[in-house]
Amino acid sequence: MTLKLIRGLWLWAGTLALVLLMVIPVAGWIRIVATLVIVVALAWAWIRVGHRFARQGQQLVLAGDTSLPAPAYRQPVVLVCGDGLTGLFGPTPAEQLALRTTSQGCYVRVPTLDQLVTVTNGIQAMRPDWGGQLNVMFNVNPGEHTDAEELAGQLRALCNQIALVRKRGIALPLMLVSYLQAAKGEGAWFSWEAGQANPTVREAGACVSLAEWQRQATDSATRAARLCSGVQVSSAATWLRETVHAHFETRHSQPPLIYAITLVAVLPQRVAGNLWQQWLRDKVGLIDAGQPLSGASSDLPFPDPLLSLLPLHTRRSPVMRASVVAVWLFAVAGTVALVSSAWQNNLLLRQISDDLRRYTAIPVAERRDQPQFTLREDAVAVLRQDAMRLDAYYRQGEPLSLGLGLYRGELLRQPLLATIADHRQPPELPILAKIPSPVRLDSLSLFAPGSAELKPGSTKVLIAALVNIKAQPGWLIVIAGHTDVTGSPEQNLELSRARAASVRDWMQRMGDIPDSCFAVQGFGANQPVASNDTEVGRAANRRVDIRLVPEVGACALPTAGLDRHPLSQSAAFTF
Repeated sequence: MTLKLIRGLWLWAGTLALVLLMVIPVAGWIRIVATLVIVVALAWAWIRVGHRFARQGQQLVLAGDTSLPAPAYRQPVVLVCGDGLTGLFGPTPAEQLALRTTSQGCYVRVPTLDQLVTVTNGIQAMRPDWGGQLNVMFNVNPGEHTDAEELAGQLRALCNQIALVRKRGIALPLMLVSYLQAAKGEGAWFSWEAGQANPTVREAGACVSLAEWQRQATDSATRAARLCSGVQVSSAATWLRETVHAHFETRHSQPPLIYAITLVAVLPQRVAGNLWQQWLRDKVGLIDAGQPLSGASSDLPFPDPLLSLLPLHTRRSPVMRASVVAVWLFAVAGTVALVSSAWQNNLLLRQISDDLRRYTAIPVAERRDQPQFTLREDAVAVLRQDAMRLDAYYRQGEPLSLGLGLYRGELLRQPLLATIADHRQPPELPILAKIPSPVRLDSLSLFAPGSAELKPGSTKVLIAALVNIKAQPGWLIVIAGHTDVTGSPEQNLELSRARAASVRDWMQRMGDIPDSCFAVQGFGANQPVASNDTEVGRAANRRVDIRLVPEVGACALPTAGLDRHPLSQSAAFTF
């Protein structure tokens, strides 16, 4: 793919990652840190990809004014390395690449084997769509080698370089070609495909077997020349099989897709005592006496007839491939978002369901002092928080972490609201209220000795003493009179009751309080608070006690004239 498409895919992946951060519920500081990491990763990838494309483009320097074919070129692109490069491409500086384009394909000169990976990367950077069109043509000419170990080292280096390229997902088929000098070059190509025992002869657009090619000779001289060529080719094939093929039978290597041999009149870099001559002398006892024809061209032919045997995997356009990758990234991000949303919805339903079960499992309290009352109030407070949360989702829309069409909180909102509406607290009983302290009044400050009539100045004493007494429903104002032991018990009992009644009558007049709010009691000298043997003790026993006693139904409001009763107002009568 091109630089723009790769950068676009990185931006797309970063955008999807940021969206996932909004969908997946995480802590605020984690979201901030993750956002910074994504931004830094995008910047790093953007710069790195740009540097890689620039570096690979600089490494691919073509000789002369040549340039690679257009990106839409769909013929085989053959990387040529090994022997005979000068005969194929002519003299070229060692640091530059030569390019030859024919009607059947495009040939790129690779100066040395260790540059095969670099050249492949450079072509991929400039022509990303050519991955399925790249092939390797390795020339191994026995007439140019005198050291078998040196040749074996080149073959091992070739296998290693091809393996490095194939790790990047490029098939890079291998075609092994051998140029053999003969007294007369026929111009035919003899090829063996994988697993083929006998060669196929390709010449002038025809493709026949070796035997058929020899039978097609029109005269005896041609037939004899072709028979001689067949013997030479068979011998060269045997040499290739014994010397070269063994290096491609290892576990980490793949055999060449095509073996090809052609006879040429001149082998430009042929050396004396070469491996081919050594093999002929050792195997058949003959000496290769082939000499180049005078005036013959030293240019070696390109194997155009063989390019149709190479596999051609035309890739989809870069835009299409980038679109497929973008769709896959979206599918992965969408799957993660859906899984997260489904998980969060399950957690929400489970949490609210557990809160409802916890509330319903607590028995209803009959009084507020029972332990289950507090537990039930805490549980309903949690339900109210859940209801506020679901109501906010209903009015403002659920968050992305619960959305994507998977939100199910509405299923519990109405049952939750109904449960809260049905919640009732036990009645607040008067006995639970704080009972004010009793008010104790000195009888001598209110009454004359032996009298039950209030003194003219007693009003101020009553108001000052009874400031904390408040008549209200559910409370009974109990007024109790007490005397000392002076006098007869009957008189003391009657006097104590009369004095309590006088205080009651005064309170009724001042506050318009109904009779149901009062209880008048007279105890005489039966409940002393001090000793009656002394004057101080007898003075303490002469008293009127006023206290509030909780009693259900006490101080009830009348059914008629409610608006005129003082207890119907916001402020009841207070002393």
